Order: sequence, then structure tokens, then C-alpha cells
Amino acid sequence: MRKNIVLLCIISLIALYAKGQESGQTAGKKKSGNPVFEGWYADPEGIIFGDKYWIYPTYSDKYEKQLFLDAFSSPDLVNWTKHERIIDNTEVKWIWRAMWAPAIVKKGDQYFLFFAGNDIQSNEEVGGIGVAVASRPEGPYKDLLGKPLIDKIINGAQPIDQFVFKDKDGSYYIYYGGWLHCNVARLNDEFTGFIPFEDGTIFKEITPENYVEGPFMFIREGKYYFMWSEGGWTGPDYSVAYAIADNPLGPFKRIGKILQQDPTVATGAGHNSVIYEPKSDKYYIVYHRHPLGDTDGNHRATCIEEMHFDKDGFIEPVVMTFEGVEANPLR
Repeated sequence: MRKNIVLLCIISLIALYAKGQESGQTAGKKKSGNPVFEGWYADPEGIIFGDKYWIYPTYSDKYEKQLFLDAFSSPDLVNWTKHERIIDNTEVKWIWRAMWAPAIVKKGDQYFLFFAGNDIQSNEEVGGIGVAVASRPEGPYKDLLGKPLIDKIINGAQPIDQFVFKDKDGSYYIYYGGWLHCNVARLNDEFTGFIPFEDGTIFKEITPENYVEGPFMFIREGKYYFMWSEGGWTGPDYSVAYAIADNPLGPFKRIGKILQQDPTVATGAGHNSVIYEPKSDKYYIVYHRHPLGDTDGNHRATCIEEMHFDKDGFIEPVVMTFEGVEANPLR
């Protein structure tokens, strides 16, 4: 009996020591590293909700296996927690493949998650851009409409790669489009439909030079920064370019690339989002890239770098790293 008690004490001490070592290693981790979390994930949407950073990516695999979305949260950009299957095709019953490129906004006390599904190639197919809602950022999310919000190819833009942007006046715009075309529309208050523009149109084409897909918008010092991806998503030339405008509808004149392959680090760097952390006044670009020497187009990994601006407000070229970014706790 006494031997059993001694043995249990030893086991408990070993467990406590191991836990302490693990906590020490986590606490001592100074940088995120790239990729920031394990697994093949692409098209990352980065955002801050409360006291946590969040990343909502595409699960990168064959189309028929892309039937769900995971999310990741972190208090400091370094230590990440995985939230599995925040939504899947058992909830979004019209999706049978290619659940892509989540975008998320908080409105009131609800979280609205936008996503593309089925990679439709014509207006005769079922699919397009959908929207789901939850009361927490990690879900679970429920299909808001039971059908796509945008289900047609309009102005030549395939309905994929949506981003939802809240303007300074409280208006919400959805930017989206593949196949070298980008549209914008103004969402209604419930995110169930659209408010026509002054000329009566619903969808305006705003395609900048060399646009391929993956639009993203943010405001800095009163200017609208519009970003997009160029090149082929499976190839080494995938990259990010941008424009600056005075309003959310443009026109958007291409300035140049700010993120592209580095033969010493990675290839196929693209489909980005941007996180702004006001306490430190830091901007982070969240993107995916292909490991060197890996020719599988679906092997895409999510990474983060700090993004800088010059004295005139232009974005400086992003330097890809294996180290990632330093810890930046929100608390």
C-alpha cells in the first residue's frame, strides 16, 4: 500500500514537472514562426475580436474534401488554438465541394461568416457565396439563407473569394470575384440581400489591372487600400498587389506588388488579409504560401508578417520569414 502511494506521488510529480516545462516553453516562445499553425490551410482571413486574434482559413485539399471550415484563435499571435469544424456541409446542405475563403464580420452581438461553395462554372449550377451566423466567433455557425447569397456569374466574376468591408459610415460592402473580374455590392442590414447603388445597379465591376482573385480592403489615414492576388494559385508566381483610392468604390489604379515568392523561403505567396492592432499601431499581413520544393498545389500554409508603410503611405515590400512575428498580447 505504502509503495503504491509513493509510486502515485512520483507519477504526480513527473506530470507536474512536464506541465511546468510545457508552460515554460509556451511562455518563452517569442515569435509565431511560419507557418503559424500546423496543417494545410489557405486564403486566411485575419481579424481581432475582443481580446483574441482570429484566423479563418480554407482547408486546403482536393475539392471534394473541402466540406468544412476550421478557425484558429490566439491571445498574442504566437500561441494558437484550433476550433474544429465551425461549420460544414451538414449545416450548409447546398455545398458538396470547394468550401472556400471565409470572410467574417461582427454586427451587433452576432458573427456573420461568408464563404464560397461548389466552385460553380456556369449559371446552371448550384453554388456561389453563402453566409452563416453565430453568437460566438468559434461558432457553431448556422446557414442564414439555406441557399447562396450570390449564385450567378455577374460581370464575368465567378462568385468566390468574398470579403466584407465595413465603411466609416456604417455601410457594409462585399467584394468578390474570380476569373480576372472583381465586383462590389452594398449589403443590406440583415446580410440577406443588397441595397442598389444610386444608378440602380446591384453589382459594380471594379477590376484593377492584373487582378485575378482574393480581394481585401482596409482604411489607413483616410485612404482606402484595396489588395488582390495575381498569378495562378497553384503556381510559384501567386502574389499580392494593391491600389489606394479615396472611396470604397475606387477607381483602383494598381501601384504594384508587395508580396511575392522568395526562392530562399517559399513560393506562391498570396490571398492575404490584414490585421490592424491599434494599441501597438501595427499592421500584419496574413497570407498563405507553398513550401520550397513542394509541387502539390494544395500544400498551402498560413503565415504572418508585419507590414510597413513608407512616409508617403505606400506599402513597403513584405519580407517573408520563417520566424514570423513577435508576440503582441491583446491584454
